[in-house]
Amino acid sequence: MPLGGGAAMVRPMVRQFRAAALLALLLLAQACGRKGDAEPQAAAQGLLAAVASGDAKGFEDHTDREAVRADLRRQIAGLAQQSGLEVDGGPSDAALDRMIGPDLLHLVAAGTEAPLAAPPSPAQVALMSKRIDRDHVCVHDLTPAQACILTFARQPNGWRLVAMPAADRKIEVPAEPPKKG
Repeated sequence: MPLGGGAAMVRPMVRQFRAAALLALLLLAQACGRKGDAEPQAAAQGLLAAVASGDAKGFEDHTDREAVRADLRRQIAGLAQQSGLEVDGGPSDAALDRMIGPDLLHLVAAGTEAPLAAPPSPAQVALMSKRIDRDHVCVHDLTPAQACILTFARQPNGWRLVAMPAADRKIEVPAEPPKKG
């Protein structure tokens, strides 16, 4: 075999290897992207299941109470300022704690607003979820604007609820998506 023949054969093999490596990296990145959304969606599904069943402990397991208090305090202070009121310090922690719990959110079927008979499925939660940034995901409303209703943040102990509405605590859940098959 001539000396130049080996190099000519190696070049196509190197190109094939590079193409295979690039394909593997793309598949890995795609798989990581799905896993990245699965964790916050599981936290949202767990919280919504706790809401559906009235499970206070399950709700707390998915909630950063301090962050939710701070968010509610900001919302209430903003509403007061819009009304021309100035309240030093804002609402007490005890008052804010009474605004945080599974019995204060209401899950309803989209379109009918009938109370849900069962917690939203992971597929339904996926339809209502959007990534805000690397460390925040929200459960959004079903309007075209997709305004955030519940916001979850990545924390050392997992994804936790950090923001929720001070008013209008109804969460419309879309119908179960059709099964792929």
